[in-house]
Amino acid sequence: MAVQPPADTRAPEAAAHPVDVRPPLHRMVPLSLQHVLVAYSGLATMPLLVGVALDLPDDRIRLLISANLLVSGLATLLQTLGFKWFGARLPIVMGSTFTAITPAVLIGQDYGLAAVFGATIVAGLVTVAVAPWFGRILHLFPPLVTGSVIAVIGFSLVPSAAGLITGSGNEDGSGARGLAVAAVTVALVVLVERLAPPAMARFSVLVAMAAGALLAVPLGLFDGSAVGEAQALSVPDPTAFGAPTFVVPAIVALLVVQVVNMVESVGDTLAVGQIVERGDDPGTVVRALRADGAATVLSGGFSSFPIVTFGQSVGLLSVTRVMSRHVVALSGALMVLLAFVPVLGAAVAAVPGPVLGGVSLVTFGTVGAVGLRILSRADLSDGRNLLTAALAFGLGMIPVGAPDFYAPLPSYLRTVLDSGIAVTGIVAFTLNLLFHHTRRTRRVLRGKEQS
Repeated sequence: MAVQPPADTRAPEAAAHPVDVRPPLHRMVPLSLQHVLVAYSGLATMPLLVGVALDLPDDRIRLLISANLLVSGLATLLQTLGFKWFGARLPIVMGSTFTAITPAVLIGQDYGLAAVFGATIVAGLVTVAVAPWFGRILHLFPPLVTGSVIAVIGFSLVPSAAGLITGSGNEDGSGARGLAVAAVTVALVVLVERLAPPAMARFSVLVAMAAGALLAVPLGLFDGSAVGEAQALSVPDPTAFGAPTFVVPAIVALLVVQVVNMVESVGDTLAVGQIVERGDDPGTVVRALRADGAATVLSGGFSSFPIVTFGQSVGLLSVTRVMSRHVVALSGALMVLLAFVPVLGAAVAAVPGPVLGGVSLVTFGTVGAVGLRILSRADLSDGRNLLTAALAFGLGMIPVGAPDFYAPLPSYLRTVLDSGIAVTGIVAFTLNLLFHHTRRTRRVLRGKEQS
């Protein structure tokens, strides 16, 4: 009589993939809060910059920020939990993209914000429609291309972290005090990662931010006055700016931006998939892009801007090594809560710039490092690959170091060229196509193999 193997008594979650593990609530809340704190400055900055550039009153700017938080939270829930054909079911935070700032301001000045929201709706619908096509050409995005794009995504964001530290745009700035607080924040991330037990190391960013904020108080860098002035409860009003209007020039401009966003989303999704060792396949990318498109449609309807995957989440994922999509889903729920409770949003916004800048320096740098790690999988001993990476990096970093480099060119060209991410993606994709996917190249390669 054959001996039956003992029954598997493990809890179902013990055999689950780390992406699907649902930590206890007492751990999920602080882990999710890390994502919210890191993402909040980006979520608030995009509508803030657009509102200031269009000279909107403060109450209208607050409505834009609340709408952006609401849509970003809902988009994060859709991307992490998934619904039928939508959502990558990966730990990805969603939010508005900085690449849309300039077009949104120009469209708003010429046609009004209603035209921006109408163009956003169309851009989202187009994204949903072309997502399967992107999945079919995923083989044209090898590590050479995606690694270059992800690296530039991370490194091009470093100046914004520096701006938070120095207080760019603030007449007083933070000076040496800001540099000191940022340095302590970065050092604490490193020390907690190095010295704390693994369970504690997962909270390294949260610990560093809390300690940095406490240090900022006696240095006069913490201003909590906005918390007392904020409303306890508010409902985002999608009708505040009127019904979306559909203007052809506005639609064309945002469609160009949306192509850039799709390339960025593909890169971020593949990066997350490779970090968690699941989801770097065409099907997942298509579902991620569909979620991007659906969220962007919703965003336009709620008076907000195009939604894209947040590169910051890739960096935080690498730092904390917490791969659960349920943690990120809870961060999406917290964003929705912030949209309805402005006083909580004001409390998050009160985190001093140097503290956020120090943490952002770590996370943005980590995104760049992840890109380099992916790029290392390409054969850089091949001169063609080395030239592709060199030109992708060189041309892609020009807008970062010299923002006015393309100023003499027409505005429709600057929409693309002023984005280092767009330039990197276009150059890397085109050269990879030229060097490895033309008929002549394939004939040459076959000839070399036969010889």
